[in-house]
Amino acid sequence: MIVYHGSIEEINKPDVDHSKEYLDFGKGFYVTTYPKQAERWAERKAMRAGKDKAIVSVYELKDNFSNYKVLKFNDPDDDEAWLDFVCDCRDGKDRYKEYDIIIGGVADDDVFKSVDMYRRGVWDKVRTLQELKYYKKNDQIAFSNNAVLSDLLKFQSSYPVESTT
Repeated sequence: MIVYHGSIEEINKPDVDHSKEYLDFGKGFYVTTYPKQAERWAERKAMRAGKDKAIVSVYELKDNFSNYKVLKFNDPDDDEAWLDFVCDCRDGKDRYKEYDIIIGGVADDDVFKSVDMYRRGVWDKVRTLQELKYYKKNDQIAFSNNAVLSDLLKFQSSYPVESTT
């Protein structure tokens, strides 16, 4: 399977060590199956870093996860568990460390607004889950273990993102 990572530089040897804290699925190396999602990540990182360059790195991902601890949110019935997990990780809890790979939806701009309303206590869980049903969640795959990254991801290429601004 081909996956994508957005950044301000080509990442031919990914690692967990350079990850920010408090992300959707905790500290890790994130990829997606959607090139446009990776391009948005790259543009956002470039903007925050004050850089002109946004790069998407492309990888081949082995699809045999049987030797690893995997948490997968892939069903609408998983929305509550996904919401709880994302909130915990964004609040600094380290539940993600129980897993090598975490797969599920991205709390992108629209989704994050709903999650944030819940985290701040403006909406209750029922209202938040109702709102989440209206948004298409692009996927993300987070690796929280460098050994797993080395085993499963193989760098293929990279390309610059043409700015949309």
